[in-house]
Amino acid sequence: MLENRRYVIAGAVVVLILIFIVRLFFLQIVSPDYKAWADSNAFLKKTLYPSRGMIYDRNGNLLVYNQPAYDVMVIMREVQPFDTLDFCNILGITQETFVKRIADIRNRRLNPGYSSYVPQLFMNQLSVQGYGVLQEKLYKFPGFYIQNRTIREYNYPNAAHILGSIGEVNKKDIEEDPYYVRGDYSGRSGVEKSYEQELRGVKGVEILLRDAHGRIKGKYEEGIHDIAPESGKSLTMSIDVELQAYGEMLMQNKLGAIVMIEPATGEVLCMVSAPTFDPGLMVGRQRGRNHAILAKDPLKPLFDRPLMACYPPGSTFKPTQGLIFMQEGVVTPETTYSCAHGYTYRGGRPACHGHYSPIALVPALATSCNSYFCWGLHEMIDSRRRYPTVQEGFEVWKNHMVSMGYGYKLGIDLPGEKRGFIPNSQFYDKIYQERWNSSTIISIAIGQGEILTTPLQICNLGATIANRGYFITPHVVKEIEDTPLDTLFTNRRYTSIDPQYYDYAAEGMRHAVLGGTCRGAAIPGIEVCGKTGTAENPHGKDHSIFMGFAPYDKPGVAIAVFIENAGFGATYAVPIGKLMLEKYLKGEISESSKYTEEYIKNAVILPNHVF
Repeated sequence: MLENRRYVIAGAVVVLILIFIVRLFFLQIVSPDYKAWADSNAFLKKTLYPSRGMIYDRNGNLLVYNQPAYDVMVIMREVQPFDTLDFCNILGITQETFVKRIADIRNRRLNPGYSSYVPQLFMNQLSVQGYGVLQEKLYKFPGFYIQNRTIREYNYPNAAHILGSIGEVNKKDIEEDPYYVRGDYSGRSGVEKSYEQELRGVKGVEILLRDAHGRIKGKYEEGIHDIAPESGKSLTMSIDVELQAYGEMLMQNKLGAIVMIEPATGEVLCMVSAPTFDPGLMVGRQRGRNHAILAKDPLKPLFDRPLMACYPPGSTFKPTQGLIFMQEGVVTPETTYSCAHGYTYRGGRPACHGHYSPIALVPALATSCNSYFCWGLHEMIDSRRRYPTVQEGFEVWKNHMVSMGYGYKLGIDLPGEKRGFIPNSQFYDKIYQERWNSSTIISIAIGQGEILTTPLQICNLGATIANRGYFITPHVVKEIEDTPLDTLFTNRRYTSIDPQYYDYAAEGMRHAVLGGTCRGAAIPGIEVCGKTGTAENPHGKDHSIFMGFAPYDKPGVAIAVFIENAGFGATYAVPIGKLMLEKYLKGEISESSKYTEEYIKNAVILPNHVF
């Protein structure tokens, strides 16, 4: 019996020793808290934040740079009783705010990975004045110190949607990327977000030695263990900031978008969203307040219309129809259709402009004849000589559209791009129980009905016609410091249409400017090609649209202009397009265009509810 008791006691001792060994292993090897506690007694590890990469426009103008900023940090285990009222007065906060921020720091749900031994963010972006006062009295507040950072500054009040902004990381960001800790910043929109990895750089660390009382005695081993931060890479944008600023000026008191692309490279020259805002509003401690004000604005200045707004393209869509009809043998350039001021079908009659009849493809594009393209769609999908069923013919049509950049995202290097909408046959089968034909969906022949496109997609169509059958993925970054651009932004993307047919589309658009619906886009000495669009809007007045490129033979620029609720395409979109083309291609506005410039600049085209 005694022998058994001895074995039990010995076993209990062994188990106890094993428990201690496992616990020590967990504390010293597995758990980071013990190491953090041990290190914090002897060292203070300060994060050295890298300078974020700067951003330039295509002409070398500095758009975005960095200014010093200061964060107040706290190591919770080192905090001792102090005059909180004096501390709060220096920082300009209430004692209630102080208590809440301390509680939020200790809340592991809000602050994953919290440790009382490592620095935590108490308040970000302290003003220069606040920094100076706090620095003088910092010895009174044990556990608190100041962390140097940088914040963004802007040389121009333009291109807010393209440049984007930076903001404090959230819980999801921290969980997905170990680079970030609470209080860090990352790109939240624009190129700041899409090029975050390149812009942010690499953090460094400075190790400071403490004495037995926790006072800083200097660098540990003269700094040989310090790691210097690596600055982020600078970006050169494809944007011309002066052209961007001019477009934003013309679009004051209007809703809509302007997009201009260099066809040969896919580089976006300007991308105006109206209304817009000063990017400087998204910097500093007022960022949240300013964002809330902009978010409540009924005109939605935070909405990036060139990428996110989906409009019916109206008649700017007609060149795509003509290209498909030629590719599928539905028409030749000489094929004519009659137009008695419109296309009559069972259920309706889309009206048309006045012009001679019958009419062939090139003049149909020049005069924007609705009947021509309605007849073409009818011949393509209703004729059983071509396809056994309406569905098969329509799928051919849809696939050509997709190849031209519709129905899916183009892949621009900015967040938030929408895909628009190109229906397929299953979409109509579901609505009409498989009993439909061209008459049922005839409005898509003239860019209405279910068709939705973004301004970027329409501008890309202009670039594709300018290139006679291919486009390069549109992009807003021209160069990354010491890094080659992705092949996505250099490879040609050919459409499913034979390049020879694009000559007729370009010719039709040239004639539209010489004597058709785009006469207002003519610029002396430059062969401008264009196409108007007047898109029906179920919520109010029609949208005014213009799409074009110039010059005719050696295109240097493509453009799309959308003005919401502005009526005919020729009324506002065409003159804005002309001014933008003239500004880019000639560098200045001629005296003969000054009246148009003044008229457009002073025009107010806003929904009634804002007055």
